[in-house]
Amino acid sequence: MHNNNEYDLIVVGSGAGAMTAAVTAADQGLSVLVLEKTAQYGGTSAISGGGIWIPNNHLFKAIGGKDSEEQAWTYLKAAVGDRVDEPRLRTYMLKAPQMVSWLQKHTRVRYAVADKYPDYYQHLPGSLPGGRSLDPELFDLSALGDDLPGLREGAPGNMLMGRIAWTARDAHKAMSKSFGWRWMIIRLMLRYKLDFRWRRKTGSKRDRRTALGNALVASLRASMLDRQIPLWLNSDFRELLEEGGRVCGVKVERDGQIQTLRARKGVILASGGFEQNQALRDKYFPGPTQAAWSATPAGANTGAALQAGQALGAATDLLDWGWWAPTLLVPGEDRARGIFAERAFPGAIVVNGLGQRFINEAAPYLEFVDAMYRNNAETGGKCIPAWAVFDSHFRFNYAMGPLMPGQIMPDSRLRKQWLNSLYYKADSLDELAAQIGVDAGGLRATVDKVNGYAQTGEDKDFQRGGNVFDRYYGDSNVSPNPCLAPIAKGPYYAMPMYAGDIGSKGGLLTNEHAQVVRENGTVIDGLYAIGNSSASVLGTTYPGAGGTLGPAMTFGWIAGQHVATAVLQEQAA
Repeated sequence: MHNNNEYDLIVVGSGAGAMTAAVTAADQGLSVLVLEKTAQYGGTSAISGGGIWIPNNHLFKAIGGKDSEEQAWTYLKAAVGDRVDEPRLRTYMLKAPQMVSWLQKHTRVRYAVADKYPDYYQHLPGSLPGGRSLDPELFDLSALGDDLPGLREGAPGNMLMGRIAWTARDAHKAMSKSFGWRWMIIRLMLRYKLDFRWRRKTGSKRDRRTALGNALVASLRASMLDRQIPLWLNSDFRELLEEGGRVCGVKVERDGQIQTLRARKGVILASGGFEQNQALRDKYFPGPTQAAWSATPAGANTGAALQAGQALGAATDLLDWGWWAPTLLVPGEDRARGIFAERAFPGAIVVNGLGQRFINEAAPYLEFVDAMYRNNAETGGKCIPAWAVFDSHFRFNYAMGPLMPGQIMPDSRLRKQWLNSLYYKADSLDELAAQIGVDAGGLRATVDKVNGYAQTGEDKDFQRGGNVFDRYYGDSNVSPNPCLAPIAKGPYYAMPMYAGDIGSKGGLLTNEHAQVVRENGTVIDGLYAIGNSSASVLGTTYPGAGGTLGPAMTFGWIAGQHVATAVLQEQAA
């Protein structure tokens, strides 16, 4: 029970990690309050893919998959190296599968194994061609009742036709053009179109069923409602309270008033990173950098947790790293769009201002932007933005950001303000190069080389399509390489890609219990940090899809249990 503005535990933030922590602590008998800065809950989690990377999970084994602690540890150590303390990294590996099992047993959260989604670093020992990434199942939004309007809507780019829910498994089937993909899309469209009753009831175009990160957040919020855990919206966290060296509460601005909230047993900072704070980006990130390039919600993730922890002497790490992802700036949208799968589609390349490729286009998004920064430095500022270049054949058959395939959305249906902003179009490569300021000779030479690679199926420069991860989003009907096709039929198109992110990677340093520590390694009593409020347990790497939410939820679960354990120990004493 809570008394006025006093609770056992206060959780700052309302993403998947925060809600996991809240539900876990409540089930241990603690009174919990969750605070959200904005008018909608879910944060970046709600607009994400919702996947979680869980090595050695039970769902994969249930369908006959083979994984083990030894193999998972081999892969993690090969990827992360010594950048993260071993006890913390090993805790993640061991506890993540337990967290998923607990959630599926005690809450409304449901996951399915993405058995074909490979680990990102296929060249490393211990990697798997699929099974460690888990995909949220669809969730019926009617379960939220009056709380539905507060749920942050999913990103349009994560939905079929910008509004129809589909799982990551569905999206993969469509993008790779696997057998039955057309019928699947028709079925999903009919399911949405025929649900008249829901749209009349809600007065919106929102699909009754939600998927991906939106489904994860909705299922966690429904689980909070089952436990009557209060969630305060429009509650801006301002400051941590400390007494006798222990964090004992927070100050928050709500309804224009500063309120003091007491936390008898602890505070969990789970309010995201600092990527929306331009001053902090300028201070920590490599340049050039712009908050507008981030794919996270505008106005959120401004570094409040980081600054509050630093004020108490907390140690930090990885502040110069983001969860990098190349992004497009779509006129009229309040945040950038991440470009994930499209870079693997055959018939498109990405070049710098010299017209040269600088990385395997199908590479993981973190490594892609890291390569952008390195090439930008090497070329004297000619790689940010980089340019996605493709021809009319690609335009007809494949999507690129908000440009749906031309067979569905021809140029005549594109918004007029997108031309010469979001995309550029010309009848020849030379004309296109002149429009976008790219060296024409370099672009022609690159296209000629790639067209040759498309014939042989071997990318001799960057080995695109040379591993199972690259091919995951390749077109299964294209041979000899599903990620390579000629760029030879005008008109030609180009779209600027920026050095964006899906969150900052660095933050407050924590131990294996998610407790925030000082520079000397001592614990700040009563203070925990998870998700992007903490320095990533995965160091400077991104081992697989769900490498952000998997650790956030795992250490949220760990923190919720640790607070409760501390309470029991105090009671016993």
